[in-house]
Order: sequence, then structure tokens, then C-alpha cells
Amino acid sequence: MSLSASAAAPGGFRGVFALGGTALPVYGFLARLPAALCPIGTLLLINDRDGIGEAGTVAAALWLGQALGGPVIGRLADRRGHRPVLLLACAANAAVLAALVAAVLGGLPLAARTGLAVAAGLTVPQIGPLARARWARLAGDDRALVGAALSFDTTLDEVGFMVGPALAGILAVTVHPASGLVLAAVLIMVFGTLFAVHPTAPGPTPGTAAARDDVRLWSPGLALLFAMAVLQGSAWSAANTGVNALAESAGSAGSAGLIWSAMAVTSSVTGFVTVARPGRSDLTVRLRRTITVQALLTLPLLAVSGVWGATFAVAGIGLAVAPHLIALFGLVERAAPARRMAEAMTVTGSGLLLGEGLAAALAGPLAEAHGHRAAFALSCGATAASAVVATAAAGRVRGLRLSPARTAARRVPSPGPLRSSRDRPRPRR
Repeated sequence: MSLSASAAAPGGFRGVFALGGTALPVYGFLARLPAALCPIGTLLLINDRDGIGEAGTVAAALWLGQALGGPVIGRLADRRGHRPVLLLACAANAAVLAALVAAVLGGLPLAARTGLAVAAGLTVPQIGPLARARWARLAGDDRALVGAALSFDTTLDEVGFMVGPALAGILAVTVHPASGLVLAAVLIMVFGTLFAVHPTAPGPTPGTAAARDDVRLWSPGLALLFAMAVLQGSAWSAANTGVNALAESAGSAGSAGLIWSAMAVTSSVTGFVTVARPGRSDLTVRLRRTITVQALLTLPLLAVSGVWGATFAVAGIGLAVAPHLIALFGLVERAAPARRMAEAMTVTGSGLLLGEGLAAALAGPLAEAHGHRAAFALSCGATAASAVVATAAAGRVRGLRLSPARTAARRVPSPGPLRSSRDRPRPRR
């Protein structure tokens, strides 16, 4: 898409759909749904056959693989273009998921299942981060349109993580415990492929590999945003552990998923509202405000003692989650060099996963020894620490307010089918 076309594009939902048509967000949503299906699907399948101990081990291996593999896939996408990297990752991921299901049903040793789970994580196609990199490229230098596109895509993530666990649970009860992973393999093979071959897929960034590598990825601002992503993932994981411990102590362990989905519902709603009414505040201001609000909304968790109280508390936290992630990824887009945008997005996504894994390792023993409030306290501590980082590092983050001239200077022309406005894909009705 040309810069002039981008500048003339409408804002809000109309502007986002004008960039690549309605098919692109549909493919992107269905292709990223396996990222939400796989963790809970793995837990449900292995817990049904071998117990929660082995299920937790295999699920943690999948998380670890995804956190390690994400930046590698992002780097390759910048070097080789989205299309070949995504096609290979989708095929590999679908095959490994099928092998994991066969290994569990066939009773293979824990070591074999754990190794396949790591491989499944390593090959996750990273649809969400690559979609955000694609939207940023399509929007060009129109900051309002970039913000709307990233807001919309981040909200799709929230909707996916609301639908995915619920769908996996329903399928496990009504069809078979393995059906969630089977569906994930089918979705990634079909819609991941459609997302990969969509005309908006960027090609390799211009220049030699050496020239791309000379562009430094890390900056003080990006490092701070990565730290906040780790803390955000930690807050989610600790709160989720506390919810599970509370539901189990109340004699309704099965309600934990429904309690947790309350956060995704309110987060999705506020995310779509943010797309439609983004407001005038600078992203750096919104980042500090939203994490501060989230830290305050997390405090009621310390007082809950029943399922309904936890549901309302978790729903309250969700009001700030999507706006915070929208500001976070919006600033990542500003901090990252255009030549390494996909890598920067996947690195930040891995930060969320890293935080989830670290907090799960801490919150589980805490909840077992001291009850659900200990896990909730860890969640409160993570959001409070993130708010302190955002406030104390205001000067560093403020440096991400790029002028139009600086923004244009760090942009690169979009290769392949997007070299001019004439070649831009028409909106699909």
C-alpha cells in the first residue's frame, strides 16, 4: 500500500477493513485460534488419561517451545517473507500436533510426549504477531490507522482466547478429549495457509541479510516494553492459577474456565470500543494509565472467597487488559525497526508466554501451600510492578513518540504485491 493511499484511508473499522478486505481478519482470527485451543486441549487430553501432573508437564513444554520458537519464526519472516515461512510452519505444526495426539492415545512415554509438545510449540506459526506486523506495514505512516489496525488485531486475540478454551472444553465433553487438538491442526492447516497466501503477505524486507542484521532490534524502549509483557503474562498466569485453586476448593473445579472467560468477555468489549473510539491520548500516556487501572482492578482478588466473587473480580480486570495490550503493541510498532518488525512482535509475544510460564511455576506451589489468595497476591504484585516500571521509565518510553519525518525515515517500501496503491488488494465485500 502506498503512503499516499494510507494517508487518505478512513479511520476506525472502515479504515481497517479497507486495508486488506474482510477476508484477512477472518483468516487471521481462525488461524490464530489454535494458539488458544492447544494449551487447554493438551491439558484436557492428558489429564483425562494420565492425570494433572503429566498434563501440566506436557503443557509447560508446549509453552516453552512457543516462547523459544516465536522470535525465530519472526526473524525468518522478516528475512524470507511471510508466505514461505508461514506455509512451512503451518504444515509442520499440524503434523506435530497430529503426532502428539497419536503419542498420547498410543500410550508413549512422558519423555516422547514432552518432546513432541516442545516441537509443537516451536512450530507455532505466530499468526498473531505476524498479523500485527502485516497491519502495521499496510497502514503505512498514518498513525491513526496504524493504531486502529493494531487495536483491532489485539482485540481479535482477546476474542480468540475467550472462544478457544471454551470450545476445547465443549469438544472434550461432547466429542472426545483429543478433539480440541485435532481441530487446532485442521484450522492451522486450512486457515493458516489461507492467511499465508493472502495478497497482503509481505515479502522479504529489502537489502541483504547482513544489512538487515545491522539494524539493531533492541533499544531501551523495546526492552522496557518486553519487561512489561513478561509482567503482564505473569499477572494472567498467577490469577488463573488462583482461580483454579479457588474453584477446586469450592468443589466446582470445572467452573474455573467459565470464571476465567469473564475476563476475555469484558476485555474484548473494551478492545472493540477502543478501535471505534480511540481517544486523543498519546500511547505512552495510555500505557501508564491502563496498567495503573489494571493494578487497581486486580486488588479485589485478594478479598474474594467464592466463585461469583472471583467471576466479578476477573471481569473487572478485563476492562483494562485489551486497552493495555493495545497501547503496548502500539508502542512496540514504534520502537521496532521496520526491517525487523515481525521479529519484534514475536519477541514481545514470547515475553507474555515467558511471564505465564514463570508465574505458573511460582503460583502453583504457593496456592497449594497457602491457598488461592497467595496466587492472587502474586498477580497483584506483577501488575503493581508493571505500573511502577511504566511510571519510573516514563522518559525512556516517551522517546517512542516519533515525529512523522522520523517515522517515514524508518519505513521501508512494501515489497511484492504491495509496491503501489494500484497493486493494493481491493476490499472484499
